Amino acid sequence: MKIEEIEIILQPLREKLRNHALYSELKSVSDIQIFMENHVYAVWDFMSLLKALQINLTCTLLPWKPVINTNTARFINEIVLEEETDVNELGVLKSHYEMYLDAMVEVGADTTRISTFLNSINELDSVLSTIQNSDLNAAVKSFLSFTFETINTQQPHKIAAAFTFGREDLIPDMFLRIVEQAGEDAYPKLEYYLRRHIELDGDEHGPLSLKMIQELCGDDAVKWHDVLECSEKALQQRIALWDHIAKAIQQNKEITV
Repeated sequence: MKIEEIEIILQPLREKLRNHALYSELKSVSDIQIFMENHVYAVWDFMSLLKALQINLTCTLLPWKPVINTNTARFINEIVLEEETDVNELGVLKSHYEMYLDAMVEVGADTTRISTFLNSINELDSVLSTIQNSDLNAAVKSFLSFTFETINTQQPHKIAAAFTFGREDLIPDMFLRIVEQAGEDAYPKLEYYLRRHIELDGDEHGPLSLKMIQELCGDDAVKWHDVLECSEKALQQRIALWDHIAKAIQQNKEITV
């Protein structure tokens, strides 16, 4: 099995996500608020996937030693640089998560729940129990649990699969639709955040992340099978999250009518 075969197998799930009803629901400020209040958890846990790859594929220990694959290490370090210390629309250095929180404030979305949740997390060992004991909705809990269960495998090819097919390779398609629904210049901070992701993920990160998968799997059939299985689960988790958000938006519209 190779990357092209996996992409073909995943195509139905990707099409289901690309054509999800959620996008047509994003019509008002309140719709955007609900979307961001749920999606912010995916923005946050993406960084843990990325950091897990950095720990596994670059040298973060002392004494330093050269890594096995310098190309992959550079790719990961470049993404960390851009995701953790990018420049916002005002030229200020901020992580993409912090830029997203700023965009949430701009549209009037609530940031207290995600902030409280992050303050309750101290160690990786307790993340899964903290998620399950939180007051987050079931879709977000399931989404986050899958992420950290994948990270806890400590198997780079599985983490890379969730990172590539569940996130990086998919974000440009999703965000383009959201920008179109929100309307250009409607929300400057949000639009900048989305455009920045489209620029980085579509032009640079997406193709390189596919190459990373190839390098991690090589000719190992078991690893390729793991990548396919993990990628399918990642896409299913994203669809389930999108289902929840679409339903929440619809219910809010019924209440406010």
